[in-house]
Amino acid sequence: MNRYGKITQKKQREIVLLKGAPCFWGKCVFCDYIDDNDPDQDACNCLNAQVLSQVTGEFGALEVINSGSVFELPPQTLSMIRDVVRSRRIRQLFFESHWHYRERLHEMEEYFGIPVIFKCGIETFDDNFRNHVLKKGITFESPQEVRRYFQSVCLLVGIEGQTQEMIRRDIDTLLEHFDYGCINIFNENTTPIHRDEKLIRWFYENYRHLEAVPGLDILWENTDFGVGELQ
Repeated sequence: MNRYGKITQKKQREIVLLKGAPCFWGKCVFCDYIDDNDPDQDACNCLNAQVLSQVTGEFGALEVINSGSVFELPPQTLSMIRDVVRSRRIRQLFFESHWHYRERLHEMEEYFGIPVIFKCGIETFDDNFRNHVLKKGITFESPQEVRRYFQSVCLLVGIEGQTQEMIRRDIDTLLEHFDYGCINIFNENTTPIHRDEKLIRWFYENYRHLEAVPGLDILWENTDFGVGELQ
């Protein structure tokens, strides 16, 4: 498992994949990333210290991800991240958080004392598909409500049951309301959810140009950021 990488396109930043407590939600039917956790805080802190030691600060920006939300990282790990921010002169952080923690995001901004871009795995703005198919447990009234809390959203593309029209609406909404975004092309994993190869080909043919949009990342493979299970 590679846990340190560099994103050298568009918004350049270092990225670390850390371990924390199990995701509080843990019900997303397409996700087996949830298995990368450990309730043993000491074990998490030991691993996370090794990963964070690789951060150089060369881009002045750092993205921290784990198999849940940043709020599920141990307090000692958060302290280590803050030490790295100060010693490596990091000027901007990227964190992931479930919608559940939206009223607590300010705690992280205050703790680290630098600008934070918060990402949320909305997956789709289609409420029925998001909650009744994907089981995300995220309900909101409008994209504007999401934008009040999160500067970036992650979308999931290429799952059986999605439609071209659903994806068109999702992309249009992302581009209209958010400064940052990440489009994840679904990769087969250990869950019962499957890829729609035809839909992915359609997306590639019609939306590959989005790779040139500043602030927007497209992960054709889930290891494209350089972290995760790399062979």
